[in-house]
Amino acid sequence: MEIDRRKFLSLGPAALAGLSATPSGAGYAGQQGEALFAACARLDNGQFAAVIVTAKGHLIDTIPLSGRGHDVTCSPNGAQMVVFARRPGTFAVAVDLKNRRPPVLFTAPHDRHFYGHGAFSSDGRLLYATENDFENARGIIGIYDVESGFSRKGEFATHGIGPHDVLLTEGGKTLCVANGGIETHPAAGRAKLNLHSMKPSIAFIDTQTGDLLSKHEPTTALHRLSLRHMCRSSDDRIWFAAQWEGSVDEAPILVGHVGRDTALTFCKAEETFGIDMKGYIGSIAASGDSTMIAASAPRAGATVFIDAGSGQVVGRKSVLDGCGVAALSQNTFLISSGTGELHSSHKTSGQKEPYRLNGLAFDNHMLRLSSPVG
Repeated sequence: MEIDRRKFLSLGPAALAGLSATPSGAGYAGQQGEALFAACARLDNGQFAAVIVTAKGHLIDTIPLSGRGHDVTCSPNGAQMVVFARRPGTFAVAVDLKNRRPPVLFTAPHDRHFYGHGAFSSDGRLLYATENDFENARGIIGIYDVESGFSRKGEFATHGIGPHDVLLTEGGKTLCVANGGIETHPAAGRAKLNLHSMKPSIAFIDTQTGDLLSKHEPTTALHRLSLRHMCRSSDDRIWFAAQWEGSVDEAPILVGHVGRDTALTFCKAEETFGIDMKGYIGSIAASGDSTMIAASAPRAGATVFIDAGSGQVVGRKSVLDGCGVAALSQNTFLISSGTGELHSSHKTSGQKEPYRLNGLAFDNHMLRLSSPVG
């Protein structure tokens, strides 16, 4: 949905402060020290929010949003998180997890919009956000100064169209960007304007200069494979998840890994993997020990598990409309669903009863916060 910028700006600090009764100056804490997770969601009254929950379904806080959110990123020290609007939204909200100061609203420039993802620099002083220079059909990384209230201090090109996810690698010296390859324009809503000529890529970019260090693209036959979401394993390999913009019955394998100097390599799976996943992977995450990769396919009602060492698909769990996925422990994951459920799962685990949050529907992504911040 298109976000009304003026409506959001009119909300003011009081409306953005969330619904928790925890007094200012007190940080968030889980139930008996449980880890906390953040996600965007739709509430039962039709409004949108960012929520903080525990794996056992305890709702810790609700931060109202003026429109649909997409993903959340957390600073390296765990002191704050930023929630991004879903494309073609222009708002982002920074939430103080340590001292519970009122959230800070900032927006993309008038000729840009967010793509729903971002990443903090390794020292936490900068925020990098994927953006669309829509008049020029050009992907952009917007650079925001955290200490000055997220004022925008610059930008550089992503060397592709439709940048979606972004993460840091190589000790924070390099940005890895998933250029989905799809041209869009706010005037056309969420329409995809160039499916016949898509050029998806994974780009590695110098954080100091914005220079392109390397770029990897699928073969011409796979030019409709939109590369969108990523996670990093402990060996600095970048795992990617894609969605297929062609006929579903021709969908290829949708998950793989790449390195700055290593070509796109797809996981080892049955030839029907992409078809079985309905041509769409919604989210991807590495386990706490980086030995396992989980990739969610909400249209197929499934989450698959991949051995990070061999690249082999080794398990699958049925989760109705399950999309958000985050590391729960060394080798287990938390999966959130559009039905308000939280599933804990490992490749060998059975169908355990999920925890349910009534009146809440989780959106695409889920992030484990660094720790229960106090």
